[in-house]
Amino acid sequence: MTHHDRLLIIDFGSQVTQLIARRLRELSVYCEIHPFQNVTESFLTEFAPKAVILSGGPSSVFAEGAPMPPASVFDLGIPILGICYGQQVMMHCLGGKVERGHGTAEFGRAFVTPKGSDLALLEGWFADDREQVWMSHGDHVSEIAPGFDVYGTSPNAPFAITADTERNFFAVQFHPEVHHTPNGKKLYENFVRLAGFKGDWTMGAYRDDAIAKIRDQVGDRKVICGLSGGVDSSVAAVLIHEAIGDQLTCVFVDHGLLRLNEADEVVSMFRDNYNIPLIHADEADLFLNALEGVSDPEQKRKTIGKLFIDVFQKYANDIDGAEFLAQGTLYPDVIESVSFSGGPSVTIKSHHNVGGLPEKMGLKLVEPLRELFKDEVRALGRELGLPASFIGRHPFPGPGLAIRCPGEITREKLEILRKADAVYIDQIRKHGLYDEIWQAFVAILPVRTVGVMGDGRTYDYACALRAVTSVDGMTADYYPFTHEFLGETATRIINEVQGINRVTYDITSKPPGTIEWE
Repeated sequence: MTHHDRLLIIDFGSQVTQLIARRLRELSVYCEIHPFQNVTESFLTEFAPKAVILSGGPSSVFAEGAPMPPASVFDLGIPILGICYGQQVMMHCLGGKVERGHGTAEFGRAFVTPKGSDLALLEGWFADDREQVWMSHGDHVSEIAPGFDVYGTSPNAPFAITADTERNFFAVQFHPEVHHTPNGKKLYENFVRLAGFKGDWTMGAYRDDAIAKIRDQVGDRKVICGLSGGVDSSVAAVLIHEAIGDQLTCVFVDHGLLRLNEADEVVSMFRDNYNIPLIHADEADLFLNALEGVSDPEQKRKTIGKLFIDVFQKYANDIDGAEFLAQGTLYPDVIESVSFSGGPSVTIKSHHNVGGLPEKMGLKLVEPLRELFKDEVRALGRELGLPASFIGRHPFPGPGLAIRCPGEITREKLEILRKADAVYIDQIRKHGLYDEIWQAFVAILPVRTVGVMGDGRTYDYACALRAVTSVDGMTADYYPFTHEFLGETATRIINEVQGINRVTYDITSKPPGTIEWE
């Protein structure tokens, strides 16, 4: 993406650095996040940013070995915005002072009031004489650097907003990227406008760039793609097919743990709508036989992951001349694979459909989505003409229904679960709630309960409904269904799904829970 104006985000370890990039991408500005230790003088020369943002972080600027940018970043003659720790870095590097003192920490909601003259960065702010912001700092700026003036204060941050307007250096102690700073987007809008960005980062432009890049990388050779039917692999497959046509073959591994009619829908879309060469590897018996008697969730994942690799490799070996493996790697995956500390990254979760494949198969990677966030992938899907039903699908885990079936997996329980899940999703769609929810599903519980249906006693399974709202899946809150909706849904499931006589609703947030049950 070298012909786009580029903004560099130097990451000092904040947990919300990704949100900065998301806000900028929403403004059609291309940006990249790079950890501070990778940003050298030669890197700056090669990257040639039009502006720089210094992120927050957990360190103290006065501590030994504190993360710092190269000094030359301040000599580039471009606008710079420092956020939280980024503000403290600017002050520390440019002649100000940062201290840790009693009573100056701020964590959570705070209010900033204006001070001094108008500042272009704050256009559209302070309509009500104050702005709500989100603070998260223990240290504080006690003396601003020469050339800076104060434009906003909070009770515990007398230098909450500072700027050197001669050099277009701006610094804020709060986090404008989080939704707890309601007017934060406007601040970013003003910054990129001041920096002269054209806002030319669109999915139409990305589509053209990506197709040219795929053709250049692949040439006349063949590519195989592991297709799950999810948004990422579907968009990647359609994009690559548009670039190289029948040189692409997709392998759809059906492990018998999919939702009701899902395999038919995926195969139909790719064979009928796009005429993409597709191998439907129906290996349900292989997976379900291997999972028989397995109840430990980690063992389930490992069993499915190993079999997936074996099955994929078996079918891929039948494709003569395949030299490339296509993956739906997204930008958050790329960011998280780079350790901020310089040591091995913490593995939060492994993805069964990508782990180990390149190493085992000796194929070169094609990753056309590796510069995109999830919402951008959906926008690209719309640009490519994918059906809305696929673009808007809720995330579905690689191990499928296996982790929505706590305890031992049986074919009977899977069939009950599929039917219950189909009723639940149908209810959500009928009530117009599907697009408000990040993810919704049914989990069948490893207990049977006594019930009464008609004049008879039943002893059937209980199930739990789960629905959450989230931005990126890292944190989540349960969706606040009405009692009427829950009652209506429970009645439908019990009436329409033989084998369930009790329905519960899971109201656990993440954290402390996870979205999935296993």
